[in-house]
Amino acid sequence: MSSDRPQLRSLLFVPGTRTEWLAKAAAAGADAAILDLEDAVPPAEKPAARARVADAVANASGDMAVLVRINPLDSWAAAEDLRAVTHAGLAGVVVPKIGGPADVLMADRLLTWCEREHGLPEGHLALVPLLESAAALREAYEIGRAAPRVAYLGAVTGKGGDVERAIGYRWSREGAETLALRSRVLLDVRAAGVPCPVAGLWTGVGDLEGLRAFAEQNRSLGYDGMMAIHPSHVPVINEVYSPGPEELARYERLIAAVEEARARGAGAIAFEGEMVDEAMAGRARAALERR
Repeated sequence: MSSDRPQLRSLLFVPGTRTEWLAKAAAAGADAAILDLEDAVPPAEKPAARARVADAVANASGDMAVLVRINPLDSWAAAEDLRAVTHAGLAGVVVPKIGGPADVLMADRLLTWCEREHGLPEGHLALVPLLESAAALREAYEIGRAAPRVAYLGAVTGKGGDVERAIGYRWSREGAETLALRSRVLLDVRAAGVPCPVAGLWTGVGDLEGLRAFAEQNRSLGYDGMMAIHPSHVPVINEVYSPGPEELARYERLIAAVEEARARGAGAIAFEGEMVDEAMAGRARAALERR
């Protein structure tokens, strides 16, 4: 199942107490909305928010994928969240405070039980572990390999969040202090075979220029998408993580040139000032298939 997960360019957090904002997320063009039952909900409001989120998931429609961030696995609230929100319309579950692969295995078992209870095929729900501690970031490869349903895994290095506190770096707008971390986690995730790694977050609501630079940096590293906290960020993220018309046209020309060369028995060829071969054509085909 994991390899069949669709690419999600933008995953927008929506508070579990404000499920009516799903319409805003869809209007912004988000590929996915993450209904948040953890940090966005005060303890006293969690039961009511859980009921609201379960109802929203059951009534979700349209092309936007809906995921839910549950409470940490070390509380009964997590199990209650899963039983309440599991539904055919749910694309996946975001699990916070993952400590290592053992937590992923536990979450995978819980999701399997919930899928059986609701008559869903095993592996229907994607599992998105959040790497929020130094230990979890160091074990990204093992976490990614722990269950086939793991997807959309990556380094989420927002300003002032759990990762900054865990690592001790000093956040900057340019992101130099987390560049090596984001790169290493991405390599681990790719090596583990996890599809569609995503990065994030950008907390400056009005700083769209900074957001664009950060998103472009992550895309250059190899990430496929990014988590977001505000609807205004979604169009920028979608644009950065989507190939433009010129890029797509070049891919089509490259494929045609390589196929013509292959038909006459040639391998690597000169194409628009560069040497290209079948490997480059394969990448171009993958990009065209995902547009």
